[in-house]
Amino acid sequence: MKPRHVALAVLVATIWGVNFVVIKVGLRDFPPLLFSALRFLAAAVPALLFVGRPRVAWRWVVAVALCLGVAKFGLVFLGMAAGMPAGLSSLVLQSQVFFTVLFAAVLLRERPRPTQLAGMGVAALGIVLIALDYGVDRPLSAFLLVVLGAVAWGLANVATRRAQPPNALNFIVWTSALAVPPLLGLSLVFEGAAADLAALRALDWTGVAAVLFIAWVSTLLGFGLWNLLLSRYEASAVVPFALLVPVAGMLSGWLLLDETTTAARLGGAALVVVGMAATTVRRLRPGRKGSPAVSELDAPVTVR
Repeated sequence: MKPRHVALAVLVATIWGVNFVVIKVGLRDFPPLLFSALRFLAAAVPALLFVGRPRVAWRWVVAVALCLGVAKFGLVFLGMAAGMPAGLSSLVLQSQVFFTVLFAAVLLRERPRPTQLAGMGVAALGIVLIALDYGVDRPLSAFLLVVLGAVAWGLANVATRRAQPPNALNFIVWTSALAVPPLLGLSLVFEGAAADLAALRALDWTGVAAVLFIAWVSTLLGFGLWNLLLSRYEASAVVPFALLVPVAGMLSGWLLLDETTTAARLGGAALVVVGMAATTVRRLRPGRKGSPAVSELDAPVTVR
C-alpha cells in the first residue's frame, strides 16, 4: 500500500476506536436497535440527494446493507447494551480480520502472504493477551453477540471487495439507507414502540451528538475511506489495519469512560501494533516492475 493510503487506514482505525466510546454514551439514551437505525438514517437521508443512483449492482448494495448495517451493527450494539465495555468490544470485534481473510481465501481465492499470516499471528497473540487480562466476568451472551458481529463484518468486507464500487461514498450511503427499514422493523418488534417513543421524547444534546458522530464521522467518513481502500487493494492487505481499532478503543475508553487499563493490556496493544506493521512492510517498498507493492486494482477512485 502507498504511504498515503496507510495513513488513511490508520485514521479510519482511530475514528472507529473512539466510536465505541460514543456508542456506549449513546446507548444511555436509546435502545440498541433504534440507535443503530438512527445512525444510518442520519447518515443516508441527507446524502441521498447528492450521490445519485448506486454505481454497482443492487445485489451487492443489499448484501452489504444486510451484513454490515443490519447484522454487524445490530449485533454489536446489542452486545454493548448487554454489558460489553467499549474497549473490550473494540478488541473482540477485530476478530473480523481472521474471518475476512478466511472468507476471502475461500470465496475470492485470495491467498495471504506468509508475512501477513505471521503479522496477524503476532497481533492475535496481543488480542488474546488483552482479552485474558479483562477476565472472565463478562456476560457470555454479550461476548458472543459481538463475535457474531465480527463474522458479519468479515462477510461485508468480502462482498465489498467483490463489488469493487467505483465511488465509495455513493456505496456506503446506499448501503446505509437500505439498512434503516429492517433495523427499525426489528426495533419495533423486539424493543417495542413504547420504548422507542420514550427515547425519542427524552432526546437531549448528548444523544443527538452521539448519533451525528456515528453517522457522519464513523459511517460516512470512516466507511467511505475503508471502502475506497478495499476497492484498490486486496482484502487481506487492507483489513489487518482494523487491528489498530482496539488500541484506539482501549485508550479512549480509559481516557473518556474511566475503563481500567493495565500493563498487560498495554503490552497486548503493542503486539497488535507490531503485528500490524509486519503485514504492511512488503507493500510499503517502492514499486517496481513485477513487484506486488502496487496493486493491479490501483486505479483512480473518485469520491464525491
